Amino acid sequence: MTTPISPSPVQGNARNELPAYVANGVMGLRVRDMPLRAGFTLVSGYSGEHPQRRIEAIAVAPYPVAGDIRLAGTSLSDVPDAVTIIDQSYDFAFGELVSRFAFETDECKATVTVLIFCSREMPSVVCQETTVEVDRDVDLALLALLDGRHVDGRALRHLRTPPGEEKPSCDGAALWESAGALSTCGIAYITELVGAEAKPQMGPLENRSLTTAYAFRAKAGQSYRLRQVASLIPNVTHAEPDFEAVRQIALAKKRGFETIRAANSDAWNDLWKGRIVILGADTRWQAMADAALFYLLSSTHVASPASTSIFGLATWNNYHYYYGHVMWDIETFVVPVLSLLQPHAAESILDYRARNLGGAARNARLRGRRGLQFPWESAPSSGQEAAPMPGSASWHEDHVSLDVARAFAFHADVTGDLEYLRERAWPVLSGVANWITSRVIKTGRGFEIRGAMGIAERETEADNSAFTNMAAVTVLRDATRAAERLGRTANPAWAEIAAAMALPREGRVIVSHDHFKPDEEKGATPDPLMGVFPLPFGLDPDVERATLTFYLGLRKDYLGSPMLSALYGVWAAYAGDRGLSAQLMDEGYGQFCAPRFMQTLEYRPDVFPDQPRAGPFFANLGGFLLGLLTGFPGLSPGPGDAQHWAKRPVVLPEGWTGIEVERVWIHGRPHRLVARHGAKRAELTPI
Repeated sequence: MTTPISPSPVQGNARNELPAYVANGVMGLRVRDMPLRAGFTLVSGYSGEHPQRRIEAIAVAPYPVAGDIRLAGTSLSDVPDAVTIIDQSYDFAFGELVSRFAFETDECKATVTVLIFCSREMPSVVCQETTVEVDRDVDLALLALLDGRHVDGRALRHLRTPPGEEKPSCDGAALWESAGALSTCGIAYITELVGAEAKPQMGPLENRSLTTAYAFRAKAGQSYRLRQVASLIPNVTHAEPDFEAVRQIALAKKRGFETIRAANSDAWNDLWKGRIVILGADTRWQAMADAALFYLLSSTHVASPASTSIFGLATWNNYHYYYGHVMWDIETFVVPVLSLLQPHAAESILDYRARNLGGAARNARLRGRRGLQFPWESAPSSGQEAAPMPGSASWHEDHVSLDVARAFAFHADVTGDLEYLRERAWPVLSGVANWITSRVIKTGRGFEIRGAMGIAERETEADNSAFTNMAAVTVLRDATRAAERLGRTANPAWAEIAAAMALPREGRVIVSHDHFKPDEEKGATPDPLMGVFPLPFGLDPDVERATLTFYLGLRKDYLGSPMLSALYGVWAAYAGDRGLSAQLMDEGYGQFCAPRFMQTLEYRPDVFPDQPRAGPFFANLGGFLLGLLTGFPGLSPGPGDAQHWAKRPVVLPEGWTGIEVERVWIHGRPHRLVARHGAKRAELTPI
């Protein structure tokens, strides 16, 4: 395993930049540059009522590892001007963030280092260690806070001593109810002081917080460490989440901070066996690939009780972050990457859809259709439609069901798991295929899908969106093949519709929809190119070349927009232009990466200067990773032998010589991926 490139340490204050995002797929924390001040906490499956929109949205939970320091009676929280931020550094190899700052009063100066990580091995657990050193003998107090002062909801109950215990297994626990009483989250925590003898002082819940304080006489030059370990459990995981959090934190206490940290490091060592290595390219590209994979792996876990959102488990001030809703981008850009690198994490995301098939069936019936129609913006806990009112996007964005079905087919092909195909993928594939039969109409052109919306969200819907129609054909083919493999009888209409689906054309070019005009609203959106990659639609070579040439020619009016910008480099390579591919990789992805910890932004800042800088945005980074894993190597997984998945000669951006991955998972076995520029085909070799 090669070591990933970590971002450069950041000096001084964050100003208006995004704070660090520390996560493990079950919880995600925004950690401020002054890390003892409460940031934001999201927990997979924990949702509440949005205060303005009144819809179900992912909810911010109390911050479990806040803190404070008192020097000679002066509290850090009371004198923020006495704090000088030194730096923050992120170690991507182990998922650890280290922050350093100085706190100086008239009596003393303290130098503080704060280490934080979310455990991969104990996924409900976050660990923090605050190390303090003073320059003269002084009265010092270190405080640990479970801080709910700035979040919605309320504490339904709290405890200091778990019921029936003579010796407390934790410092305290709370059951927190979200706004609108949509869900609850249990939180328990423990503390440990290293370097001094002091009795912990713990009071009742006060000011929406639980506090543990250690006060003692500190000696100059000696280090003192306050360790905080917290467990967060949503009620979708356990009916009494605060009690289960106590159980988990008691186990963490038994194992100890260093053991948990070592196990977390081992888990990351294993994750990095899926590192995507870019040969010949500037180091900047390897750093961006490592950052993209790091944030993706940080936001997904086999233990996640719900799917991840388009920003993972991250949110921040002054932007909606799409309310933490689950959207089609995850199935299209994230699941395929995980299917190859972390298939069990991919299954945890797909399980969210599988658990909510009843809601998809009701959604279809509500619109007078059969089968399964998945919601446009899916609520975190219920899986029902949660788009803000009036919900105009949900009226016509029918392709979401096709994206979900395609992800199940892709995952079943990559894993080769016939039982998974039968029990999980088939209900989705057959349900969506039957929905397609009720969505199309038969005309003199064949079969049409009228009044739909493609990837570009325009004011007015259109007939025969190219992406929607190509995705429908792909899913119908997937469903028919699945029926054959499972010994089931496919609906004859599936093959009939797939063979005669109308596609909008101007000469040899597939255009976005009927009556398309390049100068229309969002006319440069290259959604027909999704049929070239990543959909395995299989355009005629002449049509593919013409469509690539047409939309690459419109690129200046689209690049910098979210989602598809990251795919331009692959499309240019398929057109045979290595120089243009290198240029568009930078314009379509490289310039989206923020310098502070390399978080991928939703909008390119120079193109959309008025848009908030929100990230990490998973459609962009997922599209980038998908291009590296399957796009440039020309892989199109199917139900057959993986040796036949490579369909194209390998063409890489100018200067790149190869792409290698030590371990991808295919049919339950590890394989090595090697794609050398100029090779007839990429290689997948069992290891």
